[in-house]
Amino acid sequence: MKRPLAAIAVNASLAVLAAASLFPLLWMVSASFMPDGAASVLPPPLLPFAPTLAQYRELLQRAGMLRSLANSLFLATAVTLASLTFNTLAGYAFAKLQFKGRERIFQTLASSLLIPGQIAMMPLFLLLKTMGLVNSYGGIIVPGLASIFGIYLVRQYARTIPDELIEAARIDGAGEFRIFTTVVLPLLRPVLASLAIFTFLGTWNDFMWPLVVLADDKLQTLPVALASLSREHVQDNELMMAGSVVTVLPVLLVFLALQKHYIQGLIAGSVKG
Repeated sequence: MKRPLAAIAVNASLAVLAAASLFPLLWMVSASFMPDGAASVLPPPLLPFAPTLAQYRELLQRAGMLRSLANSLFLATAVTLASLTFNTLAGYAFAKLQFKGRERIFQTLASSLLIPGQIAMMPLFLLLKTMGLVNSYGGIIVPGLASIFGIYLVRQYARTIPDELIEAARIDGAGEFRIFTTVVLPLLRPVLASLAIFTFLGTWNDFMWPLVVLADDKLQTLPVALASLSREHVQDNELMMAGSVVTVLPVLLVFLALQKHYIQGLIAGSVKG
């Protein structure tokens, strides 16, 4: 009898915590459909009395806002695809290929995880300036081609692949590229889904680096554009909520599309250590 009561208590507690966590997001969506000033009254209404799309129309029709949305979508997608390519190749090499200084090189790379990213901003900016990539899409894409975290994540997962499987493919006459694409890559699918979510989310929500490296308003990403909009319309809560929904929605869709593989990666990681 105690076990069912304990299970009910745990599930009820989890339900309360989930509701508390989701409530701000749900109210954000609700407020985005309210007319001007409706969300500023006390107490604020939970649901719009007269739902309207006026906030979304104003947001998307505003000069540059739709372009900023397209910029964020393009940059997040490009950085995610490039990061998956380079991080997967490097992580697999550090995990399964034998070459001189492999462990020492990886240890040196892993030690840089202790260095805050803000410290590298200035040297990275000067390097990109020398390469002529400042105030261009390349200034966002090139630094995101590979990351120590991504290499580490793929390496740790690739180490769980049995060496016998790779050796069997070599005995059958398969080359290294074919082994990677037909044997290793399908097995890395869960960790690649996790890395894709992390990379897309990080690039989409990044505010500081686009603000530093992109001076042209036509190249600005959505978080920077929304920050500029909030300075002009600090009292327009409904408009800001609509902008927040537009910012969150693509990331949510990416997570829902990849959640199956993401959960598989978490489970496999917990089992394999």
